[in-house]
Amino acid sequence: MENRRIIQVEEKVPFKLLIPLSIQHMFAMFGASVLVPFLFGINPAIVLFMNGLGTLLFIFITKGKAPAYLGSSFAFLAPAGIVIANPELGYAYALGGFVAVGFIGCILAFIIYKVGYKWIDVVLPPAAMGPVVALIGLELSSSAASNAGLLDEVINPKNVIVFLVTLGFAVFGSVLFRGFLSIIPILIAVIAGYAAAIVCGIVDFSAVAAAPVFALPNFSTPRFNLEAIMIILPVILVITSEHIGHQVVTSKIVGRDLLKDPGLHRSIFGDNFSTMLSGLIGSVPTTTYGENIGVMAVTKVYSVQVIAGAAVFSIICSFIGKLSALIQTIPGPVIGGISFLLYGMIGTSGLRILVDSQVDYGKNRNQALTAVIFVTGLSGIKVNFGNVQLTGMVLACVTGMILSLVFYVFDKRNMTNDQ
Repeated sequence: MENRRIIQVEEKVPFKLLIPLSIQHMFAMFGASVLVPFLFGINPAIVLFMNGLGTLLFIFITKGKAPAYLGSSFAFLAPAGIVIANPELGYAYALGGFVAVGFIGCILAFIIYKVGYKWIDVVLPPAAMGPVVALIGLELSSSAASNAGLLDEVINPKNVIVFLVTLGFAVFGSVLFRGFLSIIPILIAVIAGYAAAIVCGIVDFSAVAAAPVFALPNFSTPRFNLEAIMIILPVILVITSEHIGHQVVTSKIVGRDLLKDPGLHRSIFGDNFSTMLSGLIGSVPTTTYGENIGVMAVTKVYSVQVIAGAAVFSIICSFIGKLSALIQTIPGPVIGGISFLLYGMIGTSGLRILVDSQVDYGKNRNQALTAVIFVTGLSGIKVNFGNVQLTGMVLACVTGMILSLVFYVFDKRNMTNDQ
C-alpha cells in the first residue's frame, strides 16, 4: 500500500480505469446522500441530478484544482424539518431558505477573497485544526455502525456477516491488493458486500421491478418567506466550519494547500452556489463529502477527472429509473462497512495534521486547546441558537476558534507589555 503510485489532482486517467474509479466514488457517497431526500419526503432522483451537476460546477469554479464530490448536506435537516412541518409553509419554502443560505455563502466567499484566508491560522491553529478535522470522522462513526445495524436493540446476524465481509474487503483490499485492484478496493468491497447481502437474503428487488426504465427527476421551484429564511439562515455557520475542515483535510491528503490555490473563496463559492442552485430546482443543499475524501485517502487517486466521472454517472442515474432503484437496494450493512473505514481515515487525517505540524504538547496551551475541542465534540453537548443546534464537530470548531482567539489576544498583550 505504501508503494502505491499517487494519481495527482490534474492527472488524466485511462478510460478503462476511469469508469470503475468513478463508480467507486459514486457508491461511496450514495448511502448518505440519498438519505436526506428520504427524510425530506422527496424523490432522490432530483438529488442525484443536483449532486452530479453541483460537483461539475464546483470543479469548474475551482479550476479543476480541488478534488471534491458534493453530496446532500445533513446540516439543514433540523431547521428545514421545522419549515416543512409547518402547515402554512412546507418544502417549497424550505427551498427558499436553501437559496438564501447559498446566496449568503457566496457573499461570504467574496469577503474571503478580499481579506484572504490567513485568519484561519489565528482562529484555528494546528493544535485546534487537528482535533476538529479528526472529529469530522469520529462523530460520523456511530452513523456507520447504525447503518450496519450494529446499534439495533436486537442485532441481526445477517447484517453482521454482510458488514464484516464489506469491511474486510475494504481494509485488507486497501493493504494487500496490487496493480489495478489496489485502486478500487472500495468498489470491490461494495460488490463483495452486495453479493453477501444477496446470499443472506436481505436485498429487496421489488422496487427495481416497479421502477420505470426512464424517468425525469421531479423539478420544482422555491417560495420565499422571511420566517422560513430566518429559521434556516443560521446554518451558514455550520456549513462554513464544515467546509473549511473538509478543505484542510483534503489539502493534507493531496499534499497541497487548497486554501491558497485554488483558494478558500473559490471552494466556498462553489459549494454555496451549488446549494443555491439546488434550492432553485427543487433539490436539497449540497456539501463536500467526507466519504469521498476517505476514498481518496485509501486509494491515493486524487484526479478531478475521476470525481467528474462520478458526477456524470450520478446525473445519468437520475434519469434511469431502474438503475437508480437498483443502487438504492444496496443495504445498510454494505454502506456501513464502507463508511466504517472511510470515516476512520478522516479521523486519522486529523491526527496527521498534529504530527505534520509538529504540535508541541509540552506547551500547556496546546494541550488545553486540543483537550477542550475533543471533549466538546465527543461529549454530546448541544447549544441552541434559535432553531439551529450546534453540537459535535461544529460546536467543537466554534469553541476552538473562541479559545484560540483568546490565546491570541493574550499573546499580543504580552508582546506589547514586554516591549
